[in-house]
Amino acid sequence: MFLTITTTGTPDRPATDLGFLLHKHPDKSQAFSTSYGTAHVLYPEADARRCTAALLLEVDAVALVRRGKGKGRGGAPDAALAQYVNDRPYAASSLLAVALSSVFSSAMKGTCHARPELPAQPRPLRVEVPVLPARGGPALVRRLFEPLGWAVRVDAVPLDTAFPDWGDSRYVRLVLDSETLTLAEALRHLYVLLPVLDDTKHYWVAGDEVDKLLRAGEGWLSEHPEQKLITSRYLSRRWSLTRQAMERLELVRLAEADDSEVEEIDNAVEAETETEEKPTPLAVQRRDAIIAALGASGAARVLDLGCGQGQLVQALLKDPRFTEIVGVDVSVRALTIASRRLKLDRMGERQASRVKLFQGSLAYTDKRLGGYDAAVLSEVVEHLDLPRLPALEYAVFGAARPRTVLVTTPNVEYNVRWESLPAGHVRHGDHRFEWTRAEFRAWAHTVAERHGYTVEFVPVGPDDPEVGPPTQMAVFEIATATKSGNVNESGNKNKNRHENENENENENENENENENQKEAKAA
Repeated sequence: MFLTITTTGTPDRPATDLGFLLHKHPDKSQAFSTSYGTAHVLYPEADARRCTAALLLEVDAVALVRRGKGKGRGGAPDAALAQYVNDRPYAASSLLAVALSSVFSSAMKGTCHARPELPAQPRPLRVEVPVLPARGGPALVRRLFEPLGWAVRVDAVPLDTAFPDWGDSRYVRLVLDSETLTLAEALRHLYVLLPVLDDTKHYWVAGDEVDKLLRAGEGWLSEHPEQKLITSRYLSRRWSLTRQAMERLELVRLAEADDSEVEEIDNAVEAETETEEKPTPLAVQRRDAIIAALGASGAARVLDLGCGQGQLVQALLKDPRFTEIVGVDVSVRALTIASRRLKLDRMGERQASRVKLFQGSLAYTDKRLGGYDAAVLSEVVEHLDLPRLPALEYAVFGAARPRTVLVTTPNVEYNVRWESLPAGHVRHGDHRFEWTRAEFRAWAHTVAERHGYTVEFVPVGPDDPEVGPPTQMAVFEIATATKSGNVNESGNKNKNRHENENENENENENENENENQKEAKAA
């Protein structure tokens, strides 16, 4: 993607002053490493009459995917391919805005130590962006830039010049001209409005984006007629952040009208009452719920099936009630990270005797998993394809048969409460599915009935009256013989079926061998 900034000058005010303002020498070509590629700054022309600085950003598509957050299953069928094949290397977007703020940070702040008088001086400026996504078309481009003092020339880019009947694409060629703006003002306008026109960002939008917006929008955003649209799009339509930004912008407007400071107006609440406790992360609430359920069951020897990087194992080790903790995962890399997290190589002998980590697949029965008091499947089942769930079910409930089994999984109904999660998407890129509360309960009751367990359900996290909790947990307990004399028989039904199948196969093999022997004697 490409952007140029051009200025003209006179012998008294040469155009090459642009090099001082940008802190980039006109006689040099410079390259800067960014998180998503390489930014090049060069000057196609530089003399006293006319000077042009160009910013060329070479985007590394693979780095963009690795550092970004995947959409996950549940999106468009071509979402995986679209991560690599898209317009990011060619069209101006938030990537270019971030490069502007990184490469020209001093210019954007309006500082120039070599020539301190230059930043405050308006100068003739022309900004050209050859390819700019504009969701809203040329009309929106004019509505955004013209109130800021720019003369706007915007041309729609056709889908294909060879086929004019196809119409225009969503891209435009933008040329901005101004005689009254400073370079710092121009850069701040571009920093905010490029991602606004693209209507998307390539990185996670957090609370600090409000501060970035207000810093870059100082002096112009509070009075802009499209303030609400700019704020909403810049903050990726996150309503809570948008509301916060709009409230702060209103304070700025009131302060300017009253010729006072924002702090003088926003003084209704004492500073010490503004501090709020940070909410407990859902992962911590989930671990606390699991440990509480294990404690209530009286379990001492616990399996963490699909232990990942060992967060739950680490928490269990801190509780002396659990005398043996075993972490199992199919990923060797995850087990290596878990070992480092637990510091197994430096752990005391007594503590080390309480914990084991080993590789294993939950799709197969494993004799090492037998004889434990409890097993935990925390955020595991949704990572398996649905046809493989019966294998996991038999391996845990049919073969290993711990007295207690805890299963946690996301509640897909709660996803509408996540502001940052697009509609129709799952919470993690590797989730094969996410169940509603009814679907999870139906599965759990079927498993319990098939293998001789009882099951209860526990909400984890805030229990929304409409959509339920963010995480749902099922607590399975082996049914006691006093409840039903045939519980053990029903609990071992699948195991006996497998054994009977093997016996039948052996009988068939013996019959075949006897028939072959008879035929050989007859011959």
